[in-house]
Order: sequence, then C-alpha cells, then structure tokens
Amino acid sequence: MSALVASGTILIIILATDIGRRRITTMRMVRSVIAVAVVIAIFVHSLPTQGNDLSLQLVGVGVGVICGLIAGTLLPAYRHESGEIYTIGGIGYALVWVVLSCGRIVFAYGAEHWFTADLIRFSIENKISGEDTYANAFVFMSLAMVLTRTAVLLTKMRKVRAASAQAPRLDAGRPVGGADPAS
Repeated sequence: MSALVASGTILIIILATDIGRRRITTMRMVRSVIAVAVVIAIFVHSLPTQGNDLSLQLVGVGVGVICGLIAGTLLPAYRHESGEIYTIGGIGYALVWVVLSCGRIVFAYGAEHWFTADLIRFSIENKISGEDTYANAFVFMSLAMVLTRTAVLLTKMRKVRAASAQAPRLDAGRPVGGADPAS
C-alpha cells in the first residue's frame, strides 16, 4: 500500500505540473521537490546499512538519475513571444513516469504475492536486510528522478535564456548594434 501511495503521489504531481504547455517557474520546480521530500519523510523509516543495503539503495538513486535524464530529454523548452519560458510535456514524457510508477507498484505487489520466496532467497544470498532496503531504493529512485528532472529544467531554462540573450534584437527592422541591412 505504501508503494502505491508514494508512487501515485509523485506521479500525480509530476504529471499535473509537466503535461501540456507549462511555464517554467521556481514554484513549479520546488513543488515537485517538496512532494518527494514529504514522501521520504512519510515512507523512509530507517536507512539500512548492513551487507549490500547501501549498494541497493544507491542503485535506486542511479536508476532514478538515468530515468530523470530520459524524461528530461522528452520535455522540450522554448521561449514564448511573451519572454516566458515554457516546456511541452507529451505522451512520451508521461509514459516514462507512468511506466516507472507502475513498475514500482507491480514490484511491491509481486514481492508480497508472486515471488516472495524468490525475493527472500535473493535477499539472503545478496546480504540485503529486508523490505526497508527495497522500499528506500524505490523512494530514492523517485527522489533522484525528480531532482534530475528539476536539474534538466534549470539547465534548459538557462540555455533558452542564454540563446535569446545572444540572438540579435530588432529595432525598427534593424539588428540592434548592427549595420542597416538596406545599406
């Protein structure tokens, strides 16, 4: 149930803030990070460090970073004629988030109903201390994905601003600071 609530919460917030044409604002980025921080506060009860616990949790972070980069590439940014910077989140972007969220939920369900014995055996053989380690790996994956997506948005925002600052501005049909194109 906790995997369902955590994944659902993050998915709803990300899709609500990114799907369609959305202006990049500080609040838009901060809102997502706050949501993940709240999810961590609610669902991360301990930080297991025995055996390979840290390694599994770091794998979660690594997968989150990779998925955040993939999602970020599917969120193009542009400067509107008003000067504001917007992104356009389409079906590809949504699918990345939906597939990963559903994957976490299916894994959590499967761990309890389909492959419990196999997961216990895997945990013993690989020195993973228990369900908190797996739960943390998925929560940290979500956090890393959201933080990476936020970093990608910041990078895109800076690139769009820099590109438009370097683009020639027009003043009565002539580039500012340039020669008259008619002469």
